[in-house]
Amino acid sequence: MTRHSNARPIVHSLLENDLYKFSMWQALMHSHPGARAEYSFICRGEPLYPLAELIPDIERELDHLCTMFFSQEELDFLSSLSYIKDDFVDYLTVFRFQRRFVTVGADGDGLSIRASGPLAHVMGFEIFVLYIVSELYYRRLRSEGVLDDARRRLMEKIEMLRGEPGMDDPTTPFIMFDFGLRRRYSAAWQSEVIQTLARELPNHFKGTSNVYLAKELGITPVGTMAHEYMQAFQAFGIRLRDFQKASLEAWVQEFRGDLGTALTDVIGIDAFLADFDLYFAKLFDGLRHDSGDPYEWGEKVIAHYKKLRIDPRTKRLVFSDALDIPRALDIYRYFRGRIQTSYGIGTNLTNDTSIPALNIVMKMTSCNGQPVAKISDSPGKTTGVDETFMAYLRQVFNKPDRHE
Repeated sequence: MTRHSNARPIVHSLLENDLYKFSMWQALMHSHPGARAEYSFICRGEPLYPLAELIPDIERELDHLCTMFFSQEELDFLSSLSYIKDDFVDYLTVFRFQRRFVTVGADGDGLSIRASGPLAHVMGFEIFVLYIVSELYYRRLRSEGVLDDARRRLMEKIEMLRGEPGMDDPTTPFIMFDFGLRRRYSAAWQSEVIQTLARELPNHFKGTSNVYLAKELGITPVGTMAHEYMQAFQAFGIRLRDFQKASLEAWVQEFRGDLGTALTDVIGIDAFLADFDLYFAKLFDGLRHDSGDPYEWGEKVIAHYKKLRIDPRTKRLVFSDALDIPRALDIYRYFRGRIQTSYGIGTNLTNDTSIPALNIVMKMTSCNGQPVAKISDSPGKTTGVDETFMAYLRQVFNKPDRHE
């Protein structure tokens, strides 16, 4: 089954990307403009039909993506963000994705999608590839009543939040964001979800990672950094033991106090906190959780701040690992009053339907011709293709070699 010739292309704006793609793009273009990298697509679950069947449609969607430019209105919106610099916007005025840097093929019944070339170019493919695959996948599975059921589930979430006592306390508010672009059911459904949450929960829903919808709907774009930013520093000629500190320092120099949430799980929370000294703890507003037990993680962070004589209540923890509303509320209750928290919820907002969600990612596998890796606090989220390098990374950071 192929896309009808008159079907609207999935990507309709280069601004429809996660905010952290723009922030990392700017930072890495300024600090390492000559770097090269490779990204690979991974499906972590079992799809309902072979993803290889989507290859002709994916090829057409990528062909379309590579014809697009940023509009002046979109560039003006980026310029309005205090942390986006003029020279980066100037670069985007002439930017266009190059088709030769991304290839699509079959891996048995699955997909092999690779983006390889200049880092400042190919890093931008990730989110587009993911939501192209996701939306094409669900186009074949749509049936009567799917969105009616999704709307019912969304309203149940809203009522659950409304029923939580103390959420409106200005000293300990419950704050949530939409992080659901990459694995959404459809563009129209994500827009409806965001508009519904903004209307029904204005004191609690505070933004989206989707920069295009933030612009269109007049809400705040949200995001700072992802794993690829720190992983790239594993290949930048820095002593491997120092790559986290080098990446954090480069971020501080680029953004000078803006976008002050650091990601902690490229090598795990213990190795991160060993590098997150008083200097960084004072410069960053808080930390983001994306793997491992959230309660154990939060306790370690609070204890670390206290050890550094920093009041944890002045800092923020952002939770973003496979969250749904009940889990987010449970974490909120657990840490309430001890440290500020907020919650980035993705697939459970934009793809909670009667059809099982597709678990897909696209990860950096090498940079400057060298392997890079993430050794996650959740074994199933560890990524890396070079076992020798991963063993060395574990040795350097004293990480146990456990089954991944």
